[in-house]
Order: sequence, then C-alpha cells, then structure tokens
Amino acid sequence: MTNVAIHPIVDSGYRATDASFAGGTLICNCASNPVKVRVKGDIAHNHACGCTKCWKPKGAVFSVVAVAPTDNIEVLENGNKLAVVDASALIQRHACRDCGVHMYGPVEREHAFQGLSFVHPERFQGKGWSAPGFAAFVSSIIENGYDPGKMSAVRSRLREVGLEPYDCLSPGLMDFIATWTAKKAGVLAA
Repeated sequence: MTNVAIHPIVDSGYRATDASFAGGTLICNCASNPVKVRVKGDIAHNHACGCTKCWKPKGAVFSVVAVAPTDNIEVLENGNKLAVVDASALIQRHACRDCGVHMYGPVEREHAFQGLSFVHPERFQGKGWSAPGFAAFVSSIIENGYDPGKMSAVRSRLREVGLEPYDCLSPGLMDFIATWTAKKAGVLAA
C-alpha cells in the first residue's frame, strides 16, 4: 500500500454504515456557537476533490465533497457567522467567518448543477453517509503546491482505496453536464 495521505476520511478507510441515510446536521469547527446546517435527505456524488476552491481540513491534500438539493439545506444555528467566500464563483461557498469551514455551497446561476449545493459530509454530526466514490480534479493539487513528481503515487493511492482518479469529474457527471449543454443549445431534445 502506498504511504500517501489523501484526506482523514479516506485514509481511515471510511465505509458507509447506513444504506438509508436520510440526512443530518453539518457542524463547523467552532468550539462555541458553531454554525449548524441541516441537510434533509441523502447526499449524492460524494468524492475526493483536489481543486483549489474546496475547503480541506488541516493537512488534507483533497477535500471530501458531495451534493444535495439546495431546497434540502437549512441553516439551523449561527447563520450570522456565514459569509460567501467568492461571490464570482459558480459555487457560492458559505463559510464560517470564525473557523473557515465551508458549510454549504449552492449553485445559483444557470448551470447543469443549478439547484444543488455542495457540502462536506465529514462535517455531519453522525455517520452513515455514502463513502467517496471517485476523485476529481486530481492534478489541481499541484496548484496548491503538491510536488508534481509524486502524482503517480497519489493516483496509485487513490486507486488502492477505490477512488478512480479523474482530472475533471466522473464520466457520469461529465455526461450529465454535456447533455444539459446540448439540450440548452437545441442539439438534443429537451
């Protein structure tokens, strides 16, 4: 087994524990007055992400991120501590101003992912959510300063833990985006 750290959840061998996971409460890192966000229902497309925008816990090379319908997201406590990280970004990541944890990130403008919010499932109070299923934007870790000479070991480690590495999204999600784009352009019937 390759000795390459990816993310604490991935490195610990996290496995989903409840096939009927029905959501839960995400909590930021603040010791007092934490932000709490409820996610009603299950998450989808959980994955390790190497992009430069996603929140990562200290020492993690990748984030772990999934989506849920934005209509299923509700700020329960201390929402006054939330601020959008980058208002020009497609994903409007709402982060706690005190600890920096990204709590949810809706896609609000016209896009195939409009109506979805990105969440970091390791912030759920409980377990049971689906394990990551692939790794996206793997090469992007270089943009955060990762040694390019170690990328072969990173990809090997991702495969060892069952996460196929992509330098974009998974083929299913890329097909979804391309289908949305083709329908919008009138190339495919809506």
